[in-house]
Amino acid sequence: MNPVKPFPEFIRLMIFFSFFRKSNETKIFTVDFRFVSVYFVNFAGMFRDRYIFLVLIVILIFTSCSKHQKIMKSSDNELKYEAAIDYYERGDYYRALQLFESLMGIYRGTAKAEQMYYYYAYCYYNQDEYLLASYYFKRYAQSYPNAERAEECMFMSAYCQYLLSPKFSLDQTATYEAIKELQLFIDLFPASSRKETSNQLIDELRAKLEKKDFEIAKQYLKTEHYQAAITAFLNLTKDYPDTENREDILYYILKSYYYYAEKSIEDKQLERYQAAIEAYNDLIYLYPETRYGKDADGMHQDARKKINN
Repeated sequence: MNPVKPFPEFIRLMIFFSFFRKSNETKIFTVDFRFVSVYFVNFAGMFRDRYIFLVLIVILIFTSCSKHQKIMKSSDNELKYEAAIDYYERGDYYRALQLFESLMGIYRGTAKAEQMYYYYAYCYYNQDEYLLASYYFKRYAQSYPNAERAEECMFMSAYCQYLLSPKFSLDQTATYEAIKELQLFIDLFPASSRKETSNQLIDELRAKLEKKDFEIAKQYLKTEHYQAAITAFLNLTKDYPDTENREDILYYILKSYYYYAEKSIEDKQLERYQAAIEAYNDLIYLYPETRYGKDADGMHQDARKKINN
């Protein structure tokens, strides 16, 4: 007897992705899918003919798809509504979304419309479609301002914007938008239990903006654009007064002024060396034991020497 050959890996992948689509997990057919992709494969040896096994898999696929299509085409709106909720609760957000979309206009103005709108937003959220989720969460809060879930949805709208914020090296338009929406939530619901979380998220986003600005300022210094570096570092002290990088920033301001003076024409050097000395004094006043002491002292002494000559 010939041993049963392993089930082809590419077929397993095809089955897996055909069901999971955009969702991280499925709903009504979640158990079936995992049964297909894991349980059945592990026990494929029970079938002598691997092609029989493949036929069974195909039947399962078409059966599940056929059931969903029948529901979609049905004129029974209550059946669609119950199926949509069932899909949602089982984690099949893709199919739930399709059914909710078909029912929105029909149930507009009813209690079910509010429920569907809530699930509708979460369907997008659970599929990582944060931009659309943010829009529909906010629309729910605006459409049902007195609803029990209005506060939750307003927070989720802002939170989705937070999730859209990219790493610090990229354009930070989304980060500014997230900060604005989180602050709006705090203003609208000052007594909310989510206020502390919102403030923490804002702090995290501001830290990202600070890191970007700090890196830009250092890049100006590195590329010898000293005037731009001075402006950028000074802005950091104004925009982020509670920064943990204050010692570094003050040192870089000193360094920028010093090298700016060195590269300047003679008529401008005196005032710029004086600015470097003032920057040194600011650094030493706040950080008398600064880790930049040796380098800072050297620039300070040289600047004083240049002024006195």
